[in-house]
Amino acid sequence: MSAALDLHALVRWMDRLGLGEGPIETPTPLTGGTQNILLRLRRTVGAEYVLRCPRPGAGLDARRGFLREARVLRALACSAVPHAGLIASCDDDAVLGVPFYLMMPVDGFAATPDPLPPPYAGDAAWRRQMGLSMVDGLLRLGEIDPREAGLADFGKPDGFLERQVPRWLRHLDACRQYAGWPGPHGLPGLDDVAQWLREHVPAGFTPGILHGDYHLGNVMFRRDSPRLAAIIDWELATVGDPLLDLGWLVATWPDAQGRGAGTIRIAPAAGLAAPVELVQRYGAGSRRDLGAIDWYVALARFKLGIMLEASHARACAGLAPRATGDAHHASAVRLLEQARDAIGTSHA
Repeated sequence: MSAALDLHALVRWMDRLGLGEGPIETPTPLTGGTQNILLRLRRTVGAEYVLRCPRPGAGLDARRGFLREARVLRALACSAVPHAGLIASCDDDAVLGVPFYLMMPVDGFAATPDPLPPPYAGDAAWRRQMGLSMVDGLLRLGEIDPREAGLADFGKPDGFLERQVPRWLRHLDACRQYAGWPGPHGLPGLDDVAQWLREHVPAGFTPGILHGDYHLGNVMFRRDSPRLAAIIDWELATVGDPLLDLGWLVATWPDAQGRGAGTIRIAPAAGLAAPVELVQRYGAGSRRDLGAIDWYVALARFKLGIMLEASHARACAGLAPRATGDAHHASAVRLLEQARDAIGTSHA
């Protein structure tokens, strides 16, 4: 992974900022997704660092996402939100060819996809606390005023909720460019869910920082206590309605077999907090109105279903593994079925 980057150029950049001394020792790749580079490194004299950046040749959207992520981490400094502390960022492509940033290493572990480590694996009470601590992380994030954090221009909260359904339907329609994709009719209930969401948009909300992809795979947990060590992967963050993060957490939360939406898996799963407990935890710690939480969960399922179906469309065109695409399509169908079933319940 490190071969794609000029580490000598990185050393020169770090020297200019006074970040350590000497060459980089044994850079170690970390899990960071197929599109990203995540590298733990240490200089001969200095602390350890984690480098995060898109792969060389990444598209404009990915590059912008990393700059936004660095900006969010900077805004979170000194907050109570568990996160990896930002050390420095660089938007000059002349250094590594892509924007990048350095952050502090996190002492924790990712709960997916490997089996949980002890004592989580053997203690149902610790596993239950995992979900509750994720809600606590959202509560701390919701306490931050975007304007005071320097993020007043980070998003467009006006009309945020009204834009969601049209935006994601356009995203799905763009999948027609992929040869072999059978089309949106392969998603039963799509139109019903879209129409219901349009007709039941909440009247208003208090803007806040939105992670944008808040699920079990985008957090790390502490090893010494059942609490969050850090919320990670902030590329999709914006200023909008924070309740969509709660809806996303509920929509992706693993079932009794440990299977969540998309590729989310956890084992063992016995003892995990139920979705209703997650909502109750949030309600007990926030003054935000949860009267329309079913709408946010339905929107999360609708949006994630379309994102997964886009992966399926690319696989149909041979641009991604077909087995992965088929699995994502099955998950998209399941998410829309769940959304439609919940809508039917609310109408009863």
